[in-house]
Amino acid sequence: MNELPQQLVNGLLLGSMYGLVAIGYTMVYGIVQLINFAHGEIFMTGAFGALTVYVYILPDGTSMWIALPLMLIGAMIVAVGVAVGAERFAYRPLRGAPRLAPLITAIGLSLALQQAVWAWYPDAKSARTFPQIDGGPFHIGSVTIQTGDIFLLVAAPVSMALLAYFVMRTRTGRGMQATAQDPDTARLMGVNTDRIIVIAFALGAVFAAVGAVANGLKYGQIDFKMGFILGLKAFTAAVLGGIGNIYGAMIGGVVLGVAETLATAYIADIPGLDKFGSQSWADVWAFILLILVLLLRPQGLLGERVADRA
Repeated sequence: MNELPQQLVNGLLLGSMYGLVAIGYTMVYGIVQLINFAHGEIFMTGAFGALTVYVYILPDGTSMWIALPLMLIGAMIVAVGVAVGAERFAYRPLRGAPRLAPLITAIGLSLALQQAVWAWYPDAKSARTFPQIDGGPFHIGSVTIQTGDIFLLVAAPVSMALLAYFVMRTRTGRGMQATAQDPDTARLMGVNTDRIIVIAFALGAVFAAVGAVANGLKYGQIDFKMGFILGLKAFTAAVLGGIGNIYGAMIGGVVLGVAETLATAYIADIPGLDKFGSQSWADVWAFILLILVLLLRPQGLLGERVADRA
């Protein structure tokens, strides 16, 4: 059990990345009752936006300490552009349609974004190397933290703090809360619900972009398929925390990341179950956890904040 602290830190890091992406799912669902299954691909386009800044815009040999903020801005611009475009041209025309229509549209948009990046981005048919931060790793007692994880350790709590301030303290944030509770009444009270919905998509894309840069720094490479499985896990995290609950999404991500890490680390030590503890089973354990939560507490760990309006 000496490696338990290390596994807990690994799970916390992985879960923070899931949580950052899950926020986009839960914000959009909380306001328009739409599960945006293309959100994983928005995450993926953010990663390629960051890589584009480093490879094609910045001079060769630029220090990562200078490049990283610019890469983050590039990731946000691309991800927000894709998300806002999706809302305007794919989802808004279907806002009054039966729920199945936007759901199918989201799946189709997900596949279309994958193929667009595969076809148009240079060398995207194979994994692209993502630039890394020099230095490290760092040792704190028995725990080792890689240099690329430092960004995630800082970005996740800062992002949540900024989101909490925005939602609770700004006029737009209060408008988002009003729209989530009752969009018709909010509209009668002068809230521009179309603008609020666009902002929700954009904020979700910003968090996905932060998660995409963190993913690239953590694993050292990106590819056009990276958003599919991670998007499903982020959706799982949103459901675990209580779909529609912003802070529940981050908590659900952390729970999922820790559970997945501990399962793959320790199940292999159980006689007869060693094959179920391999990394290839990590996705399976994540979805088993989702099934258990749906059976035992279908509203999620923190409960569903927004009532079903269907």
